[in-house]
Amino acid sequence: MKSLSLFSVKRSVRRSSAGRRAAVPPALQTLAAAAGFRFDGDAPWDIRVADARLYQRVLLKGSLGFGESYMEGWWECERLDQLFHRLLSVEADQTIARWTYLKAFAEALRQALFNPQSSQRAYVVAERHYDLGNDIFETMLDSTLSYSCAYWQRAQTLEEAQRDKLDMICRKLDLKAGERLLDIGCGWGGLAQHAARHYGAHVLGITVSKEQQALARERCAGLPVDIELMDYRELTGQFDKLVSVGMFEHVGVRNYPAFFAIAERLLKDQGLFLLHTIGSYRPSRRVDPWINKYVFPNGQLPAAAQIANNVEDRFLIEDWHSFGADYDRTLMAWWENFAAGWPRLEQKYGPRFYRMWKYYLMCCAGFFRSRQGQLWQLVLAKRARNAVYCPAR
Repeated sequence: MKSLSLFSVKRSVRRSSAGRRAAVPPALQTLAAAAGFRFDGDAPWDIRVADARLYQRVLLKGSLGFGESYMEGWWECERLDQLFHRLLSVEADQTIARWTYLKAFAEALRQALFNPQSSQRAYVVAERHYDLGNDIFETMLDSTLSYSCAYWQRAQTLEEAQRDKLDMICRKLDLKAGERLLDIGCGWGGLAQHAARHYGAHVLGITVSKEQQALARERCAGLPVDIELMDYRELTGQFDKLVSVGMFEHVGVRNYPAFFAIAERLLKDQGLFLLHTIGSYRPSRRVDPWINKYVFPNGQLPAAAQIANNVEDRFLIEDWHSFGADYDRTLMAWWENFAAGWPRLEQKYGPRFYRMWKYYLMCCAGFFRSRQGQLWQLVLAKRARNAVYCPAR
């Protein structure tokens, strides 16, 4: 698709008051036709425009403008998840990025020249996301407070699917009573609690979130579990088993060599390391600007080759389990919980937060449904390990 000049954008869209009709610019008409939705159509995935300034904002600010316009009520969609599924299935994110190529280039340059995930910036994502308020996550998540993809192979409910995931991780690690388990990015302590209570492990969990640390310590009281506030680069010692669930997305590609070097140093020769991470179907240094600004600052999704290239010479890949479709179902379950519990949160957080959170969950569901998004669990071992590995499911 040919990109539009700033001059043509301004000519194609006139600023209008809310509710006033304006012609849909040709670039957006073409995109809508390719993705199979309409502006002001009747299908649940169609966009109903409340303020025609939406068009210019998307053309000038891309993904950021699209998300911010939704937060401000400039457009509605009955099934955002289905809209994003359609958009991402035709690579609309790449098309929209070309409209704002200067900003995309600047972001790629920033990623190349600087380290957005340095140790000095490690706590930013906690301050802006994980520390928003435990009441949000307690409303949305299951009782284990697992904020990562559930495993739905045998489960019927979110609670069952998350407990099955936690247990599968412990079985994949061949976790034994008395072993020392390091949980890198332990969240609210759900896995640490499960591993200590059901497998007799002694767990050290680390997080960069003060809110997570406080609640995880409370939930794991009386168990052989320590929860510390620290960056993974501060870790010392050795452990029988390592696990990292939903934290690798915050490491950043330029830090992968250091991350795996640290994991290699911390893991005993006969140990196992399970890495659970969202992945992208293609390598990219571009970060979605709306997600970066409002949800996960400085996040970056790995591609399979980026993981494999950095694991080489340090670990063997004993197992690579892909179940990205389960994240779509997980996100929709989170949305149902959040929507049902919103009346308890509304006064504190307000309508703009509600629209932001809905947009976040629904665009992520569409990301996985389109299969741009992947979910991987890798089990890694050193060459010195002499036991034969049998993958669990």
